[in-house]
Amino acid sequence: MKAIVTVLGSDKVGIIAAVTGELARLKVNIEDISQTLMQEHFVMIMMTDVSKSPLGIKEIGDKLKAVGENIGVDIRIQHEDIFNSMHRI
Repeated sequence: MKAIVTVLGSDKVGIIAAVTGELARLKVNIEDISQTLMQEHFVMIMMTDVSKSPLGIKEIGDKLKAVGENIGVDIRIQHEDIFNSMHRI
C-alpha cells in the first residue's frame, strides 16, 4: 500500500535524518522524496510503501507525529488514494 508523508516546519539540522530514520525503523520504504526550503520553511513530501510495516497507517502516523513533536515539525501520512482525491483538480 502506498502512502504520502508530508513534513512541514521551520528548517533545522536533523529533520531528514529523524523522519527517515523512524520510517526505516517502522519498515516503511521511501520510494520517492522531494524536499525544499521556502525561505526559512522546510517542506518535504515522500511517496512511501507501508506494506512491509507491521503497523497500520494510523499507528505509523502516531509514531511520526511523536517524532515531529520532538523536533518541532508537523508530520502527516495519508493513504495515496485519499491524498489523490483531496488534491484532484
